[in-house]
Amino acid sequence: MTISTKTDIHIPTVTAMRYHTPLRQGGSLPAVVECDDNNLYVMKFVGAGQGPKALIAELVAGEIARALELNVPELVFIELEPELAPSEPDPEIHDLLDASVGLNLGMRFLPEAFEYSALRKNRPDSEYASKIVWFDAYVFNMDRTPRNVNMLIWQDDLWLIDHGAALYFHHNWPGYEKYITSPFDRIQDHVLLPFAENIPAVDAGMREILTDSLLRSITAQIPDAWLANDTFFETPDEYRSAYSNFLIQRRDQSEIFVNEASDAR
Repeated sequence: MTISTKTDIHIPTVTAMRYHTPLRQGGSLPAVVECDDNNLYVMKFVGAGQGPKALIAELVAGEIARALELNVPELVFIELEPELAPSEPDPEIHDLLDASVGLNLGMRFLPEAFEYSALRKNRPDSEYASKIVWFDAYVFNMDRTPRNVNMLIWQDDLWLIDHGAALYFHHNWPGYEKYITSPFDRIQDHVLLPFAENIPAVDAGMREILTDSLLRSITAQIPDAWLANDTFFETPDEYRSAYSNFLIQRRDQSEIFVNEASDAR
């Protein structure tokens, strides 16, 4: 495994120029939008029912996955101007755009990508599957199951999408520390678990990549605006510190969720 030393995480910011198509498979009603860099992105809206915490989970988990050299579409912050909403005739979408003026999150649109299925022949090799299972157990990603695969095949490679349900400890901050040592037994439903034969073998390399400075650099990207309505800590910096400290301590306790995943096989 090539060990990454990158710690200067930077998420670019673009502006939404045109609303293309809603993706109604998701409960949060994401959409394909065109931005001022002339690229298409799948936009996750801060005003959707799951609120900014889904965007925080998407951002943090997505950048952790990228650091671990897993395929994740490029993430960007998307500024949504109030002028975009009146151009949308659908009342539901109009309301969503109105509620999401400001900073949102997008991932690069993968044209002609299709959903992964374990029935297809293009299964990941054991090492790559093991890395994905390790990562999902680490960030508490409950959505890599046969019901919600959240993986795409694009240009013959496997890509990970939609991490908004990860890091669910932040939905109830009081007592959140107990999740640091959670074995995450829901890993037993992971669609790649049958192919993940090397989970203990990849553990040391994954932990080595996720240095303290890298994790702090990732959580430093969380915008103040997405933390403004929480009241458990007093400042955005305290929230960002809580996220990074949690992830550092959970990394150091990886044996717990690695054993759970290995036993589940």
